[in-house]
Amino acid sequence: MTRNPIPILTYHQVDTPPARGVPYRGLVVSPAVFARQMGLLKMLGYQGLSMTALEPYLRGDKTGKVVGITLDDGYVNNLEHALPVLRHHGFSATCYIVSGQLGGSNVWDHTKGVPPQRLMDTPQLKAWLAGGQEVGAHTRNHVDLLQASDATAREEIIGCRRDLEQQLGVEVRHFCYPYGFHRPEHAAMVREAGYATATTTQRARTQASDDMFELPRVPVLRTTSRAVLWLKVATGYEDRRRA
Repeated sequence: MTRNPIPILTYHQVDTPPARGVPYRGLVVSPAVFARQMGLLKMLGYQGLSMTALEPYLRGDKTGKVVGITLDDGYVNNLEHALPVLRHHGFSATCYIVSGQLGGSNVWDHTKGVPPQRLMDTPQLKAWLAGGQEVGAHTRNHVDLLQASDATAREEIIGCRRDLEQQLGVEVRHFCYPYGFHRPEHAAMVREAGYATATTTQRARTQASDDMFELPRVPVLRTTSRAVLWLKVATGYEDRRRA
């Protein structure tokens, strides 16, 4: 199979960035910047798609000028600031949810000095879905799978999907490895759990040769200008960063 490279964009928070010196400040993209980035993609003729909508393009069953849009962790600010922009452009996106923290916060970051940020609860996730968007799984507790036993890893992977499907009444088809970390046996667990894809933090656009359970992505950061976004999406700028 041959096809053009497909970028899967990675976002986290869409909100006012915190003060300088706050850890992971670069992962917070302002609402205005996010709106300009989505506007650029639309102007360039790209269609922003959730992972389910992207599946036939990844398999080579369909062709077109497409990008995947993913947001990790499930912050309330995704609902508040990203959803209106996505709907304005007719885009869809997948938000990867930590099922053990519905309505909670990013507890995995607190000891690192990252300010607590609210995560969507069940009604907010249903509002996200009603807005034409998708949810994916990000484990129950945002665990580092490299540090987890096989039994814990399997329960985090399977349990997250089960939790979300029970809470939301929708099929959850896609998984994202917390921190991007995994071993081959974790990819096998994801496949066995019935997911259709899994994404990593490996930097590159996807190629036809990529395993559907180890898909690379393209990070979009606070400082990513529209010119650099174009480079990331339309050229080999990110591909050469593949490890």
